[in-house]
Amino acid sequence: MKANQPAASPVLVIAAFAVVWVVWGSTYFFIQVAIHGFPPMLMGAVRFLTAGILMLVWCFIKGDKIWSRKDIITSGLSGFLMLFIGMGIVIWAERSLPSAMVAIMVSTNPIWFVVLDKDNWKVNLKSKSTISGLVLGFGGVFLLFGEAIFKSSQGAFSREQLVGLLLLLIGPIAWCSGSLVSKKRGSTAPARLNTAWQMVIAGILYVFAGAIHGETGAFHPTEIPLKAWLAVSYLIVFGSIIGFSAYVWLLSVRPATQVSTHSYVNPVIAVLLGTLFGSEHISILQLIGLFVILFSVLLVNLTKYSFKKSKAVEKILV
Repeated sequence: MKANQPAASPVLVIAAFAVVWVVWGSTYFFIQVAIHGFPPMLMGAVRFLTAGILMLVWCFIKGDKIWSRKDIITSGLSGFLMLFIGMGIVIWAERSLPSAMVAIMVSTNPIWFVVLDKDNWKVNLKSKSTISGLVLGFGGVFLLFGEAIFKSSQGAFSREQLVGLLLLLIGPIAWCSGSLVSKKRGSTAPARLNTAWQMVIAGILYVFAGAIHGETGAFHPTEIPLKAWLAVSYLIVFGSIIGFSAYVWLLSVRPATQVSTHSYVNPVIAVLLGTLFGSEHISILQLIGLFVILFSVLLVNLTKYSFKKSKAVEKILV
């Protein structure tokens, strides 16, 4: 562990990884359920504003220093990149694409961590496995695009879906940029407070986006089906408050490349939920693309993983 990373209980680290791996994998399915009742941008506003305000109240009760200009600016920037741009693209893309397909595209996150982490280029790009992983990962993405373009030529893939796929190339870049901002700029505030401000600021931006898109005038809460409200409630409590808090906290105590390993599990969970409960169809080529991307992520991070268990972890496992 690096000197600038605080020590953390191995039990909490394992629990946080489990939450980020499994819970976040399920959010793709619940986002699609939610946007079948909510206008997409206003769904994001309801989700993140509610979760952010609840967390700010909790931080106030815990005695945190709520108003810190430097911390709010850092949280605002990372929240803009991760939750508004990165997650906003996911929400928008799921209007026309299966949730499992979106999760597969987003699984390239760890690849972009390596590409964007300029401070560690000298180390990362010396590894043959990392270079091979980058090439293979982008090959997997092109494989998915090739299938989409072929289907489009056959009339089985709409222009809106192609635009969604293109936007999903930008989403992981924004997410990883925001994650690196959160990690490198640092903060004296607890992770829960940084998370709260990230969500509040992103939620406000979603309100403006919804107004610009004309969603506010057509929004009638009483007309939203119960299952959409339940899906948003799940996203607020588990996806945002619990899941995102665990993610931000992990960034403060573990290397970003290790935290990004949630990308191995998230798309698998998303594919299972989408096919079993969402009646989504995933083609053989899409599954091949998924495994190619996940294998590339393994290669990219191969040199970062330590196969030596710490004494603390060994005690937990015994």
